Amino acid sequence: MTIHFLLYTLLLTALVLSCHGQERKIHIVYMGGRHHGDVSAQSTHHSVLQSVLGNIELAKESLIYSYRKSFNGFAAKLSDEEVAELAEMEGIVSVIPNRRLKLHTTRSWDFMGLTLSKGQLGASVEGDVVIGLIDTGIWPESDSFNDDGFGPPPKKWKGKCKGANFTCNNKVIGARFYNSEGGPTDIQSPRDFEGHGSHTASTAAGREVPASYLGLASGTARGGVPNARIAVYKVCWASGCYSSDILAAFDDAIADGVDIISVSIGGSYPLQYLEDAIAIGSFHAMKYGIMTSSSAGNSGPYPLSLSNYAPWIMTVAASTIDRKFVAKAVLGNGEVYTGVSINNFDLNGKSHPIIWEGDAANFSAGANSEIASFCLKGDLNSHKTKGKIVFCETIEDGSGVLLADGVGTIMADSSFSDVAYSFPVPATVVTLEDGQRILNYIRSTANPIATILVGEADKDVKAPTVVSFSSRGPNPITPDILKPDLTSPGVDILAAWSPVAPPSSYVDDTRSVEYNVISGTSMSCPHASGAAAYVKAAHPNWSPAAIKSALMTTARVMDPKKQEDLEFAYGSGHINPLKAVDPGLIFDAHVADYVHFLCKQGYNTTTLKLVTGDSSSTCGRTKPGRAWDLNYPSFSLAVEDGQHINAVFTRTVTNVGSPNSTYTIKAHTHFSGVSVKPSTISFSYVGEKKSFTVKVTGPPIAQQPIMSGAIVLTDGIHVVRSPLVIYTILPGAAYSYSLPAKKPSLKGSSLYHSNGIFRHN
Repeated sequence: MTIHFLLYTLLLTALVLSCHGQERKIHIVYMGGRHHGDVSAQSTHHSVLQSVLGNIELAKESLIYSYRKSFNGFAAKLSDEEVAELAEMEGIVSVIPNRRLKLHTTRSWDFMGLTLSKGQLGASVEGDVVIGLIDTGIWPESDSFNDDGFGPPPKKWKGKCKGANFTCNNKVIGARFYNSEGGPTDIQSPRDFEGHGSHTASTAAGREVPASYLGLASGTARGGVPNARIAVYKVCWASGCYSSDILAAFDDAIADGVDIISVSIGGSYPLQYLEDAIAIGSFHAMKYGIMTSSSAGNSGPYPLSLSNYAPWIMTVAASTIDRKFVAKAVLGNGEVYTGVSINNFDLNGKSHPIIWEGDAANFSAGANSEIASFCLKGDLNSHKTKGKIVFCETIEDGSGVLLADGVGTIMADSSFSDVAYSFPVPATVVTLEDGQRILNYIRSTANPIATILVGEADKDVKAPTVVSFSSRGPNPITPDILKPDLTSPGVDILAAWSPVAPPSSYVDDTRSVEYNVISGTSMSCPHASGAAAYVKAAHPNWSPAAIKSALMTTARVMDPKKQEDLEFAYGSGHINPLKAVDPGLIFDAHVADYVHFLCKQGYNTTTLKLVTGDSSSTCGRTKPGRAWDLNYPSFSLAVEDGQHINAVFTRTVTNVGSPNSTYTIKAHTHFSGVSVKPSTISFSYVGEKKSFTVKVTGPPIAQQPIMSGAIVLTDGIHVVRSPLVIYTILPGAAYSYSLPAKKPSLKGSSLYHSNGIFRHN
């Protein structure tokens, strides 16, 4: 009997595993650069699938996307065996699972110096620039996207407006949607039902409109380039953002004629460059002269947590602006505690009984005092909390108190002291220390009472500082490339919202708003995208690398005393759009430079010919090694534990400033072993290139935290600053092709559960 049962179990397990292997799931088959010829890419993709699946009808049924406009590849439903067979076929670069990725302003542009009265380039210049946003779509009727005074789209534009119940205009000139995993509640349209896409689009290029969040943060909301055009590519749905859809969006955006691509999306763990949909799509965008700006991620402050780290991407961290939202809690004994919160609710100064959540446990639902301390839905006894303010010993979305008929909540949590959230009830978040004082008052008072005042905007004198949730470096794949590249505003940003999306952290909040205040590297990314569009408008012929270089080398230097992880938090510094249009010198790079970089990373000629679609893309005699010769606007020296400090960086700068100019080059660092040759370079015309080397030497080091300095070039008018960092890594970790095993996911908590800041794992 036991033997028969054991055999039955083994057979059942084998059958389940076999079925699992036979189950077809969507995979991306990446075949590299676009081929030019008479044979259609779709026919080729059908043929490749037919050779594996056995017949043409099954091949056509399996095909989800055919990437053929800007690069070559397809997405199809495949079994494990079919994936393995395709991976071995000639002409296939990589076969990638359809991974699910996650979504990672009034004052902000003024804070950066780009005001309505200063630095505007004019409608005719800005109107030729198209920003493509790969996100959750857009709410086109928002005032931020009205096209009053706009002429027709630029002649270069080839995009379309697709989808039911959606109309483009001369501001929003293109809209598409992609949904390979189609959920039952998804409405097939580029219309934004989440709010995120409308927020990012208006941050980058929204019109100037009066706005507030339910009366808070009143002012003028606008993007960095209000006259730029917007094209949206909706890839994010209730279930997430899938990599096959993201690649399809890149394929279309490149062919449509966008100038800048903004992607506030990222993965949860590091992938090799040619297995990462955003890295692949942005590489091909770069080939066509389109810069991709991407969010660093919301998994900070943990090191090695950032995403979108390819050197052809501009990776953007998030920092504060000089405004923060606070809400005060007033106790019955007269004590006042200031917490962070975007609280629009007005209790009219009326005090209410206050109760500690542990005294209101819903025992009938299986909760106890400890469980109730989280104030989660269903864990509070509404008979005890009705009409009261509930004191909670952690931060939550407020739904537990709302559904238990509480009047409001005071939460104690020090994890998010640098960012405010909105809640569905009157709320504020105080420090743990203040929380203990409030709890002492509750326990020592017979009839404790409290009230929560309406929120207000306060001055943040410490700004800018990198916010705690912003993902940190170093670069998890190539330590020789410093990431993030720079930081920009990403905290408490007011921008357009979808009126059908919840306005607070509670997903079932039924209130409707046209503008919302939220935080994330999703918010900092479109600031950088808008800044890049601003530079592109001023210099339409500059390459993506040139634009990124201008933004990095003119960035505002951050205060190292405020950030212990230094450049791993903020890269080159805080973005400064006004200065970026006149950087003096740029560090330029093109496809051949990145091919050489990939050769150094261990990719071979056969693969890189496929990737570029160019038979001249060869590694030649280039062997795998350090990436110190990529013409990057920063310097990163990762030293393996116990080794000497010994590196030589080569850089070439292009003159985009004064025709006749001489620059001195100096190392600004506390580390003595840095030398620069030559110490001066002279230019006689715009476009002239000059090279220099930076040599860094020193004794063996081990377990060394980041040391930082800068290489500075100046002609007395322009200051071209590139950060230099030195730090230690484990032996063997210097190359991307020796990627370590997947590390544990370390996430903080996020306002919207899809963007990674306020999630419980």
